[in-house]
Amino acid sequence: MVKKESSNRTDLEALYQRKSYLEDANRSEVVEKRHAKGMRTARENITDLCDQDSFIEMASLIIAGQKGRRSHQELREQTPSDGLIAGIGEVNGEIFDKETSKCFVLSYDFTVLAGTQGGFNHKKKDRILELATKANKPIIFLVEGGGGRPGDVDFYPISVAGLNIATWTSFCKLSGRVPRIAIAAGYCFAGNAAIAGCADVIIATENSSIGMGGPAMIEGGGLGKYHPKEIGPSASQYKNGVIDILVKDEAEAVKVAKKYLSYFQGDLKDWTSRDQSLLHTIIPENRKYAYKIFKVIETLCDEESILELRGGFAKNMVTALVRIEGKPMGLIANSSRHLGGAIDSDASDKAARFMQLCSAFNLPILSLCDVPGFMVGPDCEQTAMVRHASRMFLTGANLNVPILTVVLRKAYGLGAMAMAGGSLYESFFTIAWPTAEFGAMGLEGAVKLGYKKELEKIENTEERQALFKKLVKQAYESGKAINAAESLEFDEVIDPKDTRKWIVNALECFPKKQKSETEPRYIDSW
Repeated sequence: MVKKESSNRTDLEALYQRKSYLEDANRSEVVEKRHAKGMRTARENITDLCDQDSFIEMASLIIAGQKGRRSHQELREQTPSDGLIAGIGEVNGEIFDKETSKCFVLSYDFTVLAGTQGGFNHKKKDRILELATKANKPIIFLVEGGGGRPGDVDFYPISVAGLNIATWTSFCKLSGRVPRIAIAAGYCFAGNAAIAGCADVIIATENSSIGMGGPAMIEGGGLGKYHPKEIGPSASQYKNGVIDILVKDEAEAVKVAKKYLSYFQGDLKDWTSRDQSLLHTIIPENRKYAYKIFKVIETLCDEESILELRGGFAKNMVTALVRIEGKPMGLIANSSRHLGGAIDSDASDKAARFMQLCSAFNLPILSLCDVPGFMVGPDCEQTAMVRHASRMFLTGANLNVPILTVVLRKAYGLGAMAMAGGSLYESFFTIAWPTAEFGAMGLEGAVKLGYKKELEKIENTEERQALFKKLVKQAYESGKAINAAESLEFDEVIDPKDTRKWIVNALECFPKKQKSETEPRYIDSW
């Protein structure tokens, strides 16, 4: 709402009159349509996102570049801000200081020409990105909309296709320099989707559809007619890894965006944790039984501090932002309930990209290792496993932050090395719970290969199986954490309830550093 001060000056009156076109209260028809769909307006989302009265809007008076086909008055009434609201606000200011909470906020307005990208709102966007670069502040971008707008006739013939704009270059140059959050609700196609894809994280609502081409573009290309809901629906985009965090609606999206940003804003003074002795009971004594890795994570980390990323994709690898004693960290973990925790191509990509994110923003990485190794076999190799698996080693070797490895159960072969940053000694510490076991490869496989001749000599099936079990048991005893510790391939076997102490002690060894301009910052989009 524009606050109108009493004044006898006609110039101020003219300003307030002009800005009245921006207010939701004066756009009741389009607002009602928006609410009828169960969605909020762009200004309602910004009001919820930013601390009270902290949002300062910029370039609010622009209108669509369509003066050659519509009257000025019509454009002012129907295309306020050219469909892009942008400015500077404070996010989480009740927790962090003003400087830390400052953030650049942009939102396409779907009630204006379907949130499309017009010539003037591109110019505004580029200006805001320029300022964000100078200020080195985070960006939260609500990207709902239909992509490029073909109806802006005022720019022709100066601009024919608009292929020389700097928007994507400017946004991508901020990769790893500042947190960049994209929120997608409803339909998000073409240029709008391209912005989302370049962000660090995509938070999307259940009613979202995200695609590099919308219905008009698809039909225009002779590829058939589709309803927008058929193009990149949230269920499939969450499963395939496009969407990092899937939420119910815009209110939850804003809430999650604020939580996500908080991990990059600093430590929390107030925190609580669960009884750490509960960690004794989560992992079954029978080494063949699976368990819920999130029970370990929820017990180990501060309460209400976990934010999982890409939870619908590659479920054998968990990636999440967490806190330990209020200190933000990244977390990677194997889930034995999916592929037995083995790392396939998708899991490799997921972990490597998340490690890049943590490294760029100085977040230490906690690795909870329970991995039988990398996936193998003809089908797996069809997914270019050799290249994908290598991403974890390349990323781990070039981290700018410490990685702390806790072996919960299995630590086998190259997969275990990758979970520790490339080597058990690459971690600042590698510690193991008593349930842990170590080996160059899975015990059963190692016995089958190492004792192949001996096993083949035994013709009786029962006797052969008995020998196999005996050899596996011997291998397990040898690789059992308390025995494997004698070889000093890792640092210590600990009581699980002491894990937090080890983590905090390690974090205190690494004072927070300022990012050097020479450090790599680029974060892969995938």
